[in-house]
Formats: sequence, structure tokens, C-alpha cells
Amino acid sequence: MTNTLSPTEKATLLANTLPHIQHFYGKTIVIKYGGNAMTEEHLQKSFAQDIVFLKLIGLNPIVVHGGGPQIDSALNRLGKKGHFIQGMRVTDKETMDVVEWVLGGQVQQNIVSMINQAGGQAVGLTGKDANLIQARKKLMSNKENPTEPLDIGHVGEVTAINPSLIHTLVENQFIPIISPIGFNPEEGTTYNINADVVAGKMAQILHAEKLLLMTNIPGVLDKDGNLLTHLSTASIDNLIENGTISGGMIPKITSALEAAQSGIPSVHIVDGRIPHCLLLEMLTDNHVGTMITA
Repeated sequence: MTNTLSPTEKATLLANTLPHIQHFYGKTIVIKYGGNAMTEEHLQKSFAQDIVFLKLIGLNPIVVHGGGPQIDSALNRLGKKGHFIQGMRVTDKETMDVVEWVLGGQVQQNIVSMINQAGGQAVGLTGKDANLIQARKKLMSNKENPTEPLDIGHVGEVTAINPSLIHTLVENQFIPIISPIGFNPEEGTTYNINADVVAGKMAQILHAEKLLLMTNIPGVLDKDGNLLTHLSTASIDNLIENGTISGGMIPKITSALEAAQSGIPSVHIVDGRIPHCLLLEMLTDNHVGTMITA
């Protein structure tokens, strides 16, 4: 593609980022990385460049990643098929073993390598490291029999986050890359936790200035496929009730709303299919998704 910007226009474009850099300088930004941005090579490259750029200009990006397609691929090779209830993966012991080595190994190390290749200093973590993400079994509501909640295996909910290791890494200019694997130190049990949920909890504990949840669509869409640029508590409740928000979007939206209600100044669901969507969202006025407010 031909570059049509003159040197003066390029300089003006850079100068226009100054107010945004000043606002976010020294602040923590939590980013949930997933969707197409994790599977398409040109989007992987732009994501890694964005993360390194944000770190170099004085922001503190914290990445929590997903890996659903990679888990499904690994399960298929073993002859297993993934099942979901209310957007959560049913996780038996064998599936949990696969989740752990895919997320904490293959996917995490690929992200670490990409960011380091782009000039950053990324470090991979799971919830087991320094008891980073403590968890317990999550029981799902049973619509058919409300008195008997659904047990979907090694699926967890966050009970506590120990941020001390994150603070140490950030202070030494490292970029934490976190796999959403929780651990119960009393039971010695490992849990699969939804990455959007972990990102939301991490943003709350770290008092982040902004939470960004990357997705495969332009943002939250209404029943006609139109982008909803702003959602509040009341509108989210209505959209869940009428089925507009369903499946895997439910934990994403509820996590975003909980983070907003906890005091995170800015929560956005962004279109990860757009190259450099993080820079567009952070350093320009061209927002690329749905803003969630309490």
C-alpha cells in the first residue's frame, strides 16, 4: 500500500498522540488477548508491536491471553470434542491437562516470543506462579433445576489474586503474559478460568486505568447487527435477558461491567481483527468497539 502521508502529516499525527500519552503515562493497562488476533500472523505481529510501543512510551501493559481455538485443536487430535455451558468450557481431568499445556506452554510461549522479537521483555506466568491466581470450583446455575447447580469439572472462579510478582516485573520493565489457569493451594487443584474473567479481576486488583477485551467482532452488536458503542448496567441486563448477549459473550460483558463498577475508569471491548487496534484505542480518538460503563 502506498504511503500517502507527507513528513509534516506524519509529525502532526505523532503530535496528536501526546495528550493520550500524557494521560496514560505510568498507568497500568490490562489487555485480554484472544480471537483472530491470536491466529492470524499479521495481527499477531501488530499486537506484539503495539504492546512494545505502549511499554516504551511509559505505559504498563499486562496481557491475559485466551486460546480456545488452540485448545479445541489439541482436543480434536486426541479425539475429544469441546462442550460449553453458558459460555464456559466443560473441563474434565484430561481436558484440564490439555488446557494447561496448551495455554501455559504453546500459546503463552508463542506470545512471549513474539513480543520479545518485537523488542520487548515479556515473561510468561500462570496462576500457579507465586500463587498469582487463587481459585475454587465454579458451579453454574441450573435453569432446569435451580436447587442443583451444574458441576462442569475443573472450571474455576477467582478467589484471590496476589499481585506482588506482577508489581516486581513491571517495576523492572518486564511485560507479564498471564495464562488464565487458577490454582487452589489447599487442595493442590488446577482450574481453567475464563480469560475475560481473569483480565477483569486483574484490572481491579492492579487498579488499572483501562481494561481492553479483544474480540472477533466489531464490538457488542444489537439484533440487527449494528454496533453498540456504549453499554450501561441497565442496557446489558436487557441484552442478556432478550438473548442478544449470549454464549461466550456473557462472561466477557459481565467481567467488563464488574470492572467498570469497581472503579476502572475505562473499559472497552475492541475489534481485534483491526491491525494496531490497541494503538487506535489508546492513542487516538478513533475508538474501535464498545465502551462499558457502570
